[in-house]
Amino acid sequence: MQYQSQAVAKYYFVGAIGLFVAQILFGLIMGLQYVIGDFLFPEIPFNVARMVHTNALIVWLLMGFMGSAYYLIPEESETELYSPKLAVAMFWIFLVAAAATVAGYLLVPYAGLAKMTGNDLWPTMGREFLEQPTITKLGIVVVALAFLFNLTMTMLKGRKTAISLVLMIGLWGLSIFFLFSFYNPDNIVKDKFFWWWTVHLWVEGVWELILGAILAFVLIKVTGVDREVIEKWLYVIITLTLITGIIGTGHHYYWIGTPEYWQWWGSIFSALEPIPFFAMTLFAFNMVNRRRREHPNKAATLWALGTGVMSFLGAGVWGFLHTLSPVNYYTHGTQITAAHGHMAFYGAYVMVVLTMISYAMPLMRGRAANSNKAQVMEMWSFWLMTVSIVFITLFLTAAGILQIWLQRVAAVPMSFMDTQAQLSLFYWLREGAGVIFLIGLVVYIVSFFCKGETAKA
Repeated sequence: MQYQSQAVAKYYFVGAIGLFVAQILFGLIMGLQYVIGDFLFPEIPFNVARMVHTNALIVWLLMGFMGSAYYLIPEESETELYSPKLAVAMFWIFLVAAAATVAGYLLVPYAGLAKMTGNDLWPTMGREFLEQPTITKLGIVVVALAFLFNLTMTMLKGRKTAISLVLMIGLWGLSIFFLFSFYNPDNIVKDKFFWWWTVHLWVEGVWELILGAILAFVLIKVTGVDREVIEKWLYVIITLTLITGIIGTGHHYYWIGTPEYWQWWGSIFSALEPIPFFAMTLFAFNMVNRRRREHPNKAATLWALGTGVMSFLGAGVWGFLHTLSPVNYYTHGTQITAAHGHMAFYGAYVMVVLTMISYAMPLMRGRAANSNKAQVMEMWSFWLMTVSIVFITLFLTAAGILQIWLQRVAAVPMSFMDTQAQLSLFYWLREGAGVIFLIGLVVYIVSFFCKGETAKA
């Protein structure tokens, strides 16, 4: 059953995809700056391109999560959204704040932006991924509170399910851990220690609950498998996620001045972190194999299966490659980290948002699925983006291995910049794969405008 208020999700999905395009464009700019050092300098310095690339990633994923929740919660609760008007208003506030922040990065030197936005009154800027001005962070808190109020009130007046409960726990956790971005102690060790309480406990903690809930919702819809079966899987996955992810924060504490016992705690629990991702892969394939019906939206099913596989490879396998402290001693801060980051974010979070958009957008446009021609295009986009991110990861992994050897292991280690010059071939290959990724993203967008014979079950 469709609920009229679910249509507000469309705003968030369109906004998310727009920011996704911006993220990839700035990623390509950065990629060229790795090999052509003065490319677009001084108009777009590397540090600015990097801020826009990473901040756009975070904001568009948050927007995607919000859109997914605004679509999912009314259907799970079997009631209309508490306030659709509030949801639309918060979308525009969020989008304008994001656009203004990006414009600030591009048009004003970062130190000047900090001065303009009152960072001296409440210093929160200058930290990786949390570069947003304090005023923007406060705006995000307001949007998050309105968002959580809207969804919580919707749940309270309707049906309560395991999926909606897990999703809301993840969303409340996301908002609570973001508050640590306002804590900026003078002591650099304490600063790094609590910085990870936002960054790590998002991507390796509460975001995984959001991932699990969205994936479970879509799999129920496209497979027809009993809710009870899927909910049991979901409980197992989130339990494993929280046990391994929370204590696994210790793998970020190896070399920042914290006690040595974190090398044991971080290594042991980080080694267990691939387990929930492997369980998620088994979960997705098991549900599709046990399906009771052939859903007309084959593209959404493909995205759901891809999410399980790629999140296991990116977050699980590539995360494990450098998470043990004796290994991390050599790999820390190299292109191995970048390889893991690219595939993990794509596999776990980019793909689950694209899964939800693929499933929900046709329904909000009055049909069960896009046309057969559109779905073929969308599947092409899946393979273009997925295969290119695999190659990006492989090229960065090769670059990282060479970097470790030349800079950290060799009998006569090379300097950082001399080492980077030796990696230029891999950076060019990475740039080429990035262009293919952008083509895949464009094909994904175009597929929603492709007309043709309506898909049938």
